[in-house]
Amino acid sequence: MKSKQAKTQTPTEMSIRDGFGEGFLAVGKLNPLVVGLSADLTESVRMQEFEAEFPQRFVQVGIAEQNMAAVAAGMALEGFIPYIGSFACFQPYRNLDQIRTSICIQKANVKIVSSHAGFSYAGDGIQIQALEDIAIMRSLPNMQVWVPADADQAKEMALSAAGIDGPIYIRLGREKTPLLSRLIDGYEDKGFKIGEAQQLKFGSDFTIVTYGYMVAEAWRALNTVSEIGLHGGLLNIHTIKPLDIRPILENVAQTKRLLVVEEHQAAGGVGELLAKELLAAGLQFDFAHIAVNDKFGDTAETTRDLWQLHGLTAENIVQVLKGMLR
Repeated sequence: MKSKQAKTQTPTEMSIRDGFGEGFLAVGKLNPLVVGLSADLTESVRMQEFEAEFPQRFVQVGIAEQNMAAVAAGMALEGFIPYIGSFACFQPYRNLDQIRTSICIQKANVKIVSSHAGFSYAGDGIQIQALEDIAIMRSLPNMQVWVPADADQAKEMALSAAGIDGPIYIRLGREKTPLLSRLIDGYEDKGFKIGEAQQLKFGSDFTIVTYGYMVAEAWRALNTVSEIGLHGGLLNIHTIKPLDIRPILENVAQTKRLLVVEEHQAAGGVGELLAKELLAAGLQFDFAHIAVNDKFGDTAETTRDLWQLHGLTAENIVQVLKGMLR
């Protein structure tokens, strides 16, 4: 009797943090200067495979984010490339002093990796939901801010970060999200490069700018409105700082309408940043911003429940777009 070999199928969706874990292990194999530090959240930030492969290059500091950032800064100044992992509700909130003073001021080559950002994890409630982290981190001089939209981008960011000298904040999520290569036809031609906005679609009626989990939601919204004859562009700004403003200017100059969608507080978020940049460039355009409006999160059965509560779903994006185009 012939044995049947199981076929390996490419998943259609995957947790963003899982992509980071794959990339972190890979960059560890490529670069012996890469080290990992965890604040008692090794598996949650998907650092466990790196730890198993390179136990002498991994430090478990315990529940001590402040100490972790300071230790990592010292290691970076000695020539290592530390990746420090925790939840986004703890890092940068608990260790902001050390990130600012020990890492940013000294331009220490530390990669700050924070999982469970945004409304992850809904079941654990308000305290664990980080909705202000981008505002905090993009305000720090010398700090770059990266937000992958899927697991593949998270893997690439983990690999690329080691080759860039200086502090980088990488924002990860817990929930599964569609792999863009499986969601978007012709995705391989869309291009993904750190530091450059990713043009996922061109359109004549409006421009959507978003990042992270909201990229898939915005793509679904575009497909819906296209059925009623509305055609918009979509830009994934996975690199929030430094911001690639040129393609955003070009898109908005053509469409005259901009919708920014983000799983983050409106205050200090990308919407405010883009409004400032585009107005300074002298553009006249209609503007809408879907974000969390001066509220904390809540406890819910699923993260999508909280997205629905705050209008962060494809269905609500469609309604906002229809309102802009009346």
